[in-house]
Amino acid sequence: MKASKLNKQMLVAPYIYISPYFILFFVFSLYPILYSIYISLTDWNGSGEKLFIGFENYIQLFSDNDFWLSLWNSTLIFLMYVPIMLFVGLILASMLNSNWMVGKGFFRMALFVPNFVSVVAVSFVFILLLNTQDGLVNSVLRSIGLIDNPIPWLESPWWARFSVAMMVLYRWLGYNMLLLLTGLQNISKDLYEAAYVDGATKIKSFFFITIPLVKKMLLFCTVLSTIGTFSLFTEPFILTQGGPLNSTLTPVLMLYRESFQNFNFGYASSIAVCFFILMMVISLLQMRIFDDKE
Repeated sequence: MKASKLNKQMLVAPYIYISPYFILFFVFSLYPILYSIYISLTDWNGSGEKLFIGFENYIQLFSDNDFWLSLWNSTLIFLMYVPIMLFVGLILASMLNSNWMVGKGFFRMALFVPNFVSVVAVSFVFILLLNTQDGLVNSVLRSIGLIDNPIPWLESPWWARFSVAMMVLYRWLGYNMLLLLTGLQNISKDLYEAAYVDGATKIKSFFFITIPLVKKMLLFCTVLSTIGTFSLFTEPFILTQGGPLNSTLTPVLMLYRESFQNFNFGYASSIAVCFFILMMVISLLQMRIFDDKE
């Protein structure tokens, strides 16, 4: 009898130990997701009764030009900075991984510091730097003769997108550089030595050894950058308020407007659900494209 009771306790004990994780997951992750899906099927302003309307919010969303514009803006911003960030980050990581580099610790810290600084503070600094009339950037460009008329960094749709992209590049270059550096440190030095013996230059070694062997880390950075770009909120919110002409409107900024400015929580929840599905599909496609089965 005692042996049977002990066996039951041994069977139950592991589930008791792991139960806190599942309880927290259900309360703070699964339940909010399911509740958000339910809210997306209703017409609700945050108070009062929720009116069930089925898929009307989704039908309205797919015919909303602002939603498609927000996805287009995020795609453009992604293309403006992610390829540059990954390529420059990989070059910097290769330099910091080399034997001839001096002061590696200092440069790692210096490149990673922007990631620690408050994004709100960085946004206000960029507003001062990119001011059309008195900003430092236009003043420097004018003084060296590159421009005659000031560039409307935050007033022109394309320049506003470029400004947001450059701010995100400044903030996340060091972070991605460290991730790529981690991948480079797992590559055997013997491969570079063998390539050097065979007559390969450093540039050829970079393109034919470094890039292929760090492909998985590049994929990881690309997926993170994709999710991060489409989730941009603070940068466009402070820099441009989503303008001009909604040129820097992002899905998350649109979600914020619908929920906390228009109090249309049902419609905002439909944006959140579609955004989640879209990010999952894009991430899976990226992993499929870069899948290495060798």
